[in-house]
Amino acid sequence: MIDLPRIRLLIGPGTLPSQGKDRMDFYNYRRSGRPHMTGQELLAAVPEIEQTARVEVDGGNPHPVSTLEDIRRLAVRVNELLRLPEVDGVVFVQGTNVLEETAYFLTLTVHSVKPIVVTGAQRPFTALSTDAPLNLLDAFRVAAHPETRGKGVVVVTNNEINSARDVTKTNTYHVHTFRSRDVGLLGYADADRIVYYRAPTRRHTIDSEFSLDNIGNLPRVEILYIYAGAQPGLAEAACKLGAKGLVVASVGAGSPGNLTDECAAIAASGRAVVVRSSRVGAGRIVRDSAYHEPYMVAADNLSPQKAALLLSLALTRTADPDGIQLMFDQY
Repeated sequence: MIDLPRIRLLIGPGTLPSQGKDRMDFYNYRRSGRPHMTGQELLAAVPEIEQTARVEVDGGNPHPVSTLEDIRRLAVRVNELLRLPEVDGVVFVQGTNVLEETAYFLTLTVHSVKPIVVTGAQRPFTALSTDAPLNLLDAFRVAAHPETRGKGVVVVTNNEINSARDVTKTNTYHVHTFRSRDVGLLGYADADRIVYYRAPTRRHTIDSEFSLDNIGNLPRVEILYIYAGAQPGLAEAACKLGAKGLVVASVGAGSPGNLTDECAAIAASGRAVVVRSSRVGAGRIVRDSAYHEPYMVAADNLSPQKAALLLSLALTRTADPDGIQLMFDQY
């Protein structure tokens, strides 16, 4: 008998285990009144998983992911599981809306080389041409594959494997939604085999300096979205609400627009660490540019939402902008 990898299945809220009122229910399944499928029901519906891994459903399901505290508790649980010798990897199923944020947070805070795969679906399990069963099967196939070890958290959907750091949701409903834009995917979960073409080079998982031990509430970080009508006062308001970090979803190559002066003043005063990101969706933010002000941090090519997660973790270690800039250069 083949000794299959032992994978733990964790489930959060979201589309993949959802059940609509009928096969044409693509959009309103949250109101169908039918309960989400359990881990056992999902495994029974996709018996092919048994050929790939020995799966145990986590007793802590469901795991919420609505807040940063939810994701912190999830990361603590994943760390606990992967320290067990009888667990060879983890698959986490959640909704696609903030899937990329959960995956990136896990890749920064779970200290293990064991495979960690996050997946979801754009269509409920009961819908016509649903992507849910295949995404679930592929997630286990990737988690069981020896080459996934040491690659940090990966996101598996639509037969593609993407790095948690680089991937983002790009379409509201279409199944080809998770993409890594400029840097590209890691590999494919094709029908014949799992194929990798590259590996993440930024620090992650076992090489990460971030620890959740003895950390309660993470420092509050707010994202300020810039557009032509953005009015001064937003950054000040965020600080008054308790923000210790501000991520500016800047226009173009990193301009904070009408919030430039107040963000510069806040950064210089040390009231909050200010990180310049971009709303564009691809490309780097350069620190030594015309848009940069003293004491600000450049987010490299991280999206605003991922920059906010990294900033919150960075603030558990230091509030020095130069130290935090080094982290953004490495992660």
